[in-house]
Order: sequence, then C-alpha cells, then structure tokens
Amino acid sequence: MPMNLSFQSKTFEIETLDLGGGITEQIIRGGRNLFPLLPQAFEGVKQIGVIGWGSQGPAQAMNLRDSLTGTSINVKVGLRENSSSISLANEQGFSAENNTLGEMFEVIKESDIVLLLISDAAQSELYPQVFEALQPGTTLGLSHGFLVGHLMNVGDSFPSDINVVGVCPKGMGPSVRRLYVQGEQVNGAGINASFAIEQDIDGKATDHALGWSVALGSPYTFQTTLEYEFKSDIYGERGILLGAVHGISESLYRRYIEEGLSHEDAFRNSTESITGPISSTISKKGIKGLYEAMGADERPIFERAYIASYPSAKTILEEIYDEVSSGNEIRSVNLAGERLKKQPMGTIDQTEMWKTGANVRSVRDEDNIPLDPFTAGVYVGTMMAQIDVLLDNGHRYSEIANESVIEAVDSLNPYMHARGVSYMVDNCSRTARLGSRKWAPRFEYQLRQEAYVAIDDQEELDSSLLDNFDNHPIHEALAACAEVRPSVDIFVE
Repeated sequence: MPMNLSFQSKTFEIETLDLGGGITEQIIRGGRNLFPLLPQAFEGVKQIGVIGWGSQGPAQAMNLRDSLTGTSINVKVGLRENSSSISLANEQGFSAENNTLGEMFEVIKESDIVLLLISDAAQSELYPQVFEALQPGTTLGLSHGFLVGHLMNVGDSFPSDINVVGVCPKGMGPSVRRLYVQGEQVNGAGINASFAIEQDIDGKATDHALGWSVALGSPYTFQTTLEYEFKSDIYGERGILLGAVHGISESLYRRYIEEGLSHEDAFRNSTESITGPISSTISKKGIKGLYEAMGADERPIFERAYIASYPSAKTILEEIYDEVSSGNEIRSVNLAGERLKKQPMGTIDQTEMWKTGANVRSVRDEDNIPLDPFTAGVYVGTMMAQIDVLLDNGHRYSEIANESVIEAVDSLNPYMHARGVSYMVDNCSRTARLGSRKWAPRFEYQLRQEAYVAIDDQEELDSSLLDNFDNHPIHEALAACAEVRPSVDIFVE
C-alpha cells in the first residue's frame, strides 16, 4: 500500500486531490497569483543561495530571481572559484558586482536557504565541507534524494541544527525554465514537483519547501520523502525515463529492419513513434486513452505486444529497484568517478541507428509519424510494469504518475523528439548516463530474446494482463493529475 503522508502550511492553501478508488492526496496548486505570498513563506529569509550551475542550477536560480523580483530576498549563485560556469552565470545576469554571484562556500555561509544543486558525484565528495559551512538554523534544500542515499550507505547524517527539505522538479532544468517562461502567457505553466521534509527544527521547513516549489513555477506540488524520491528517481531514469526507452528503441529498430522495413521507416516506427504520437497521446488522453485511440485492427497487435513485453520488462525493473533501494546503484555511480577520470564516457550518437535518426528528424513531417501499435504495446507494457513495481514498494500515486508517466511524456520525450534519444543519453547527468548505459542493453536483450520470440512463436500469453491494464487505478490517477496539467505543451527549439 502507498505510504500515508500529510502536511500543513501557514501560507498556502492545501487542496485534496481525488485520485480515484478512494485514494486522496494533499497538493499545492501553483500559479503566478501565488508569488505575492512568497515573502510570507520565506519570512526572515534575506538570501537564497543556489549552489551549482548544472542542469537544475540555471533554471532554478533564474526562476527564483524572477519570482522574487520586487521583494527584499536576494538570490545568489554559488560556484567554485575559477569555475568555467562563471561566464555562463554572468550571461544570465548573475555577477559579483550586483551581489548575485560568489564563491560557493562563501554563499553557503551567508545564505538563509541553501539549494545544493551540484552534481551527485560532487555532493558525495563535498558534503562534509558543505555541512561545515552551513550556519545553524539554515534550511538546506535538495532537488534529488541522492545525498540521502549516499549518507545511508556511509552511515552519516545531516547536521542536527538545520532544516533539510527537498523540492524535486519532475523534469530537466531546461524544461523547468522553458515552461516557467511560457507561464508568462499561461498562468500555471511549469513542471510539477515533489517536496519532502527530512528535518524540521523550527517549524519553517514546510513553507520554505512549498515557497521554493511555487517560485519555480510548479503547477502541482505533491508530498514524498527524500528516501522514496531517490528510489523512484534513480529507478525511473534507469527505466522508462531513459534506460528503457533507449533499449526499447534499439530493439524495435532492429526488429523492423529484420522484417524488411527501410532503416528510415524502422526509425519512424520505433523511436519517432514513441517520442512523437505515442507520448503526445498519453500526455493528453492518458495511457488507456492511447489504447482507445487505436483502430479495431490495431488493438490486437498492441495487446500481443503488451502482454509479451510486460513480464519481460518487469523482471528487469524489479532488479533495478532492488539495486537502487539497496544502495548499490549509488555505490556504482560513486565508484565510477575514479574510472571516468582516466577514461571519460563516450557518446552513442555515432552508430548507424542514431545517424539515421538525425536524417529522419531533418526531413520530419509531424503529421505523418506513425502511431505504431506494436511499438505502443511494448512501450506501454514497460511503463505499466514500472508503475506496478513502484506500487508494490509503497510509492504514492502522485509520485508514480509524475515520475513514470508525466515526466516522460511532458518533459523528457519532447526533448528526445526534438534532439534525439542519443542526445539525451549523452547529455543528462552522470548518474542517469551511467544508468542508461548499464540497463538499456538489458531491456533490449530481454525484449528480443523473450518477448519478441514469444510473439513470433505464437506462444500462449497471459491474457489476464489485459484485464489488469484495463482496470488499473493509475488511469484514474492520471486523469486527476491531468486536471492540474498546464494547458500548454513544452516548446523545445
């Protein structure tokens, strides 16, 4: 059963979201109309330090600065001395001259709220120095639970005299910024976020976290814990968010070529279909709506692909969850650090498949990308397997819907559609890149060696999986989440 959580806010109105089946969760609905409440949420805060300039750092620093314009709260970016990112921060208006840019540990020392957005590897390495620099009564903010998992692994803990909170946007930093900017025209446009209270020493932690999320432009903020967050996040990026979609795409591309399609049509029916019409249909109509959008002759193809792929994918996803929850994946990421100093990760974009993809995108006709029913069945079977593993391990429906569906179809897949799956694999965080390289081949092999063989050999498959799909509670949960979805799609150049 999903865990029970509740919270109270002195500043923001709490809504109860009915997710169907008697399941309700508390949320905060965002919007620019709430920006005038931010000084109250941040009462007593003179400076928010944003530490790091990776994926999340630029977006969060700019969103916070813009949301707090006209208040007395300073947003200051902290970077390492001589960091190559200083010039990038300068380009966005952060500078030492206007007291919005400084050396990271000095910014940590002088800030009332410190948002630690450096890489996972840097957090593992530098956290003792970060903890030493934090002043008593400071609120430490994390946008990922990786540090919590690392502390669990090494048997360490946060200082007892600080608040520790999490606000974790369900999308990449560029998505967080781009949708926030779109929110200037459509109030509430943004990326959903989870929040967590790890440590509250003075009763201010919840409003600090909620104010942070509202200032980022989150249209929908839901509660979790940082332990559940790192488990679902690291698991998800190895699954349907990145690793699985990478493996599925490669497996289907090869299968379609073997069936006689040209390389270009094989790419259109596999990767283009997933990142294009399959994702956009799920975004607007839900997972079940994708199935219902198919014609009578397409549904049997979807069904066979679904019931063959679901158990094959679930086997891998259960293993991934065990590796993440045990701390092994975090250890693996940290261990990779020394190896990568000797031999950096290469790229995957030079193989024949991804070169074909670049050519296909250059002449793309959006109206003629096929919604391939076989591809949809494999993709949805894997997505549903991921959802069920999270449910089996007590995760809440908002977290599952956002991290296994909404983040995929509304944030990551649109970027993959614009720039390529290979681009995403090669340009995301080290933690995610390592995870994709490790697990994508497992999905590819498992599908080709088990699921597709079962279909081609016309083996008897477990038709009860279709009943489970049809009646799954995630469909009502996604419909409820859709009601607070921004009315605009993310625009990717």
